This record gives sequence, structure tokens and C-alpha cells, in this order.
Amino acid sequence: MGLPKSRTGQYVRPMADTVREIERKYEANGAGLPPDALPDLTGVDRVASVTDRGTATLDATYYDTADRRLARDGITLRRRTGGDDAGWHLKLPVAAHVRDEIRAPLSDTVPRALRGLLRSRVRDAELLPLVRIETRRETRQLLAADGTALAEIAADRVHATRPAGPGRTAEWAEIEVELTAGGDMTLLDAVEDRLLRAGLRPATTASKAARALRDTAPKAERKAATRTTEGDRRSEPPTAEEIILRYLTRQVRAITELDPAVRRDLPDSVHQMRVATRRLRSALRSYATVLDRTATDPLSAELKWLAAELGIGRDSEVLTARIQEALAALPKELRPGPVRTRLRTWTQAHRKGSRKHLIAVLDGDRYLTLLNSLDALVTDPPRARAATRPAAQVLPKAVERDFRRLAGHVATALAAPPGPDRDLALHEARKAAKRTRYAAEAARPELGRPAKELAARMTELQELLGDHQDGVVAREALRELAAQAHAAGENAFAYGVLYAREEARATALEAELPVLWATVAAPDLHVTTPAGGR
Repeated sequence: MGLPKSRTGQYVRPMADTVREIERKYEANGAGLPPDALPDLTGVDRVASVTDRGTATLDATYYDTADRRLARDGITLRRRTGGDDAGWHLKLPVAAHVRDEIRAPLSDTVPRALRGLLRSRVRDAELLPLVRIETRRETRQLLAADGTALAEIAADRVHATRPAGPGRTAEWAEIEVELTAGGDMTLLDAVEDRLLRAGLRPATTASKAARALRDTAPKAERKAATRTTEGDRRSEPPTAEEIILRYLTRQVRAITELDPAVRRDLPDSVHQMRVATRRLRSALRSYATVLDRTATDPLSAELKWLAAELGIGRDSEVLTARIQEALAALPKELRPGPVRTRLRTWTQAHRKGSRKHLIAVLDGDRYLTLLNSLDALVTDPPRARAATRPAAQVLPKAVERDFRRLAGHVATALAAPPGPDRDLALHEARKAAKRTRYAAEAARPELGRPAKELAARMTELQELLGDHQDGVVAREALRELAAQAHAAGENAFAYGVLYAREEARATALEAELPVLWATVAAPDLHVTTPAGGR
């Protein structure tokens, strides 16, 4: 299911509205509590009055792939008529009882804006209408004494049918309590307490669609869904492959789940997705005795490509922010000339990438192929010689190997004289610290506390070395700014001051490194302790 393009080749995305939805659902017990017999909620928490908002008839068709990829991830997509928010609604989970509802106008087909947000899950599969839900909704609003709306309660009578194929209809009653701008979680807890005492119970499914698909399923499908597998317990220790695949699976899932957030430009989403790609690539290199590198190296190259695409623009933004922060800390008399204007001009010239470019990458065939390859990696891994050996024997050696590599880079850096050679050695040590950290994180379920402690110290070391590398890049930028200012006849004094401060900061970090490294290399951080010694 590709996204349509305009004549210029760019993907077209109509605007969609987003609403943060915080709600809880309840259903009647066997005895049945009709929705129109809700308990009086006046006096609950800050509720001063309850007003009737009327009755509406809602008609919604829910879409998913044939193998229920959206339902599996707690996502719902529907086309609904009736009520005051008719249109297409995409609900993405945020936390327990919290979802972002992204709305688009009514149309005959799934809007492009919503299809893009689903691409990492749907891939090339077709979105099909799986169930139709007709709801008679009675709405009440809970108001504070000053008239502020705290929450809405919807009493729903639901009728569900499958639009095609074998199945059956289902009917039930449920209650939805959704916070409005004036409400909070304390109110939700208080309302829940009153509803439970009145005979309601928390809903057994997260959404109407989930219950409808369950209750209208053909008999064979219902049996398959409720079948339990016995004998899963195993006495033998986990293999290296099992531990590493769990870690890789988490990172693959992170990329898939972060894709919509990146498209929506949510805070830190690009950075977190980039971290997941780096963790994957690092683990594939660290655990080459578990997964065959002749098969994983091409995948590592594609992960490196994706990380670079995600980093376009971000690295220059981080650099600009560092210089701006340092500039703001300078007294006015130490920054003569049009320093801020020069920095803005320089930033514009060095700005790389754009949101449009990043979205085009996520919409491209190369990215889709990478996602499919990652799925194949974790479902049918290319096993190497140590894959089936006990994890306690294999993982410590891999972590130790990365740690020895790091120690070599740190020794080289500490022995080098101040200057470019030391800067380069420290940069290599930073990358090695990150790799060791990720290797320890992957091994933590088997190695326990030693791996956890090592990962924590690697994080500390990585931050110190990262600060140093950021300073190296900042000094290069300041030299360039000073040269441009001088060529334009401007006063370049401020850039020299900032350069000197960055140099002093780097010297302090280099002096701090041996002290920190001594704690990292202490004997009590040895990571070969087996799982039983956690």
C-alpha cells in the first residue's frame, strides 16, 4: 500500500487534527447494569453537577490488515459517521488508558495522512474493513462548581457485525469515562470507584473494535485465539541466540513504533529512533559469534544509512545550540560586532536536510525493504557457531572483547599529546564505549548486575567523551565563523573567546578521563559472573 504522489513526485499529506484521549472503559456484570441507570456522580471528587449532553447514533467501520497488524499493536483505524466528530480516526497508544486520536475528514478511502502513519506496521498489506460497529450513545458531562467541564461519560449500547465472510453479530453495553481539559487522574480514580461499587467492571478489551472482533469471530477463530500452549517452561539455561534475539527484537519494535512519532515530529522521536538503529548495528557487530556477519553486514550497512538520514539536520542543530548557549553566557562587551547575525547566517548555510526529506526517506522503498529485512532477521536469524551454546558461556566473552577494544583506545588517547591525534583517539574511544555499553545492555538479562553496572559506567564515560567530541566540532565551527567574520570586516574577537573556553573545557575533560577510567576498569566490574551469581 504505497502513498500517492503529486506531479512533483512528493507525497501529499492533508492536515489531520490530533486529540489526546485519556479514558477508561467499563462493562456490565452478568446481572447487567443498563447504561441509562448510571449511579449519581454528583459529589465525586470535584463534580458539582452532571448535565445531559443528548443522544447520538454512531456508525463506524474499523479497518486492519487481514492478519490484524494494527490490533496486535493496540492501534485502531475507523471511518465513522454520526456525532460531532464524523470522519476518519486513527488511535495510537501512548500509555495505559492514554491514546492519541488523529482525525481526518470523511472520504471514501483511508486518508493519505493516516496511511503514512501506519506504513511501518502495514507495509505493503491492504487495509480492509473488518468489522462494523453501530452505537447508540448517551453522553453526560461532569462539571465543577464554576462550570468547568471535568469529564464526559458515554453510555453506549453497541451492535457489531462483520461486513463480509463468516461470523456473527454481537451486542453489549459499556461505559466510557474520558477526561476533558479540567479533569485529572484523581477524578478518574474517584469515578471508577463509584462505578465499580455500582456493579460495573473494567472492560476486558481495550477498544470496541477488539471486543467486536473477538465476539463476532467464527468458531474456529475463537478457538485459535483462546488456545493456550502448555509445556513452555524449560529447565535448561537460555542460549546465546535467545538472549540476543530478544534484545534485537526490542530495537526492531522500537523503530516500528517510533516511525509515526517521527512523522508527527514529536519531541525526541528522531533521536530515539536513531539510537535504536545504532543499538541494532552495534549488537550485530558485538555478537558476530551468535549471528553470522556475512548475512548481517549488509543489514548493518542499511542501518548505518538510516541512522545517517535520521541524523541529517540534528547534528547541526545540536552544534548551533551549543554555540548559542556559550554566546549567551558571554558579557556584552566580549561579543562586539554582529555576532548573532553572523551565527544565524552560518547556521542557514550549514543547515542540512528537512522534514520533507526525512518523510521521503520513510516513504521510500529502501526503508520499507530494511523494515522487512529486520523482521526476517528476528524471525529467521542467520545463526553462527555459538548461537545454540549457553548464553552464560558466550555473552561474557563478547562483552569482554568489546571492553578490551575500548581499553586499547583509551590507552592510545591517554598516551597521545594534546592535539588532533588525541582528539581522534578520544573520538574512537567514545564509539568503543558506546558499543561496549550496548553489548552489556544486551547481555544484562543473563549476566545480571555486572552487566548493569558496566553499562552504567559506559554511559558515564560516553557522556564525557561525547562532550569532548562536541567541543572539537564546536572549535572547528568557531574557526570557520571567525574566518568568515574577518573576511567580511567584522570583529572576530567573540569567536576567539568562545574558542578559548571550548579549549579549556576540553582540557578539563581530558584531565577528568583518567580518574573516571580508573573506576571503570576496577576489578569489581568484571562481567563474567554467570547468571546464577546476580
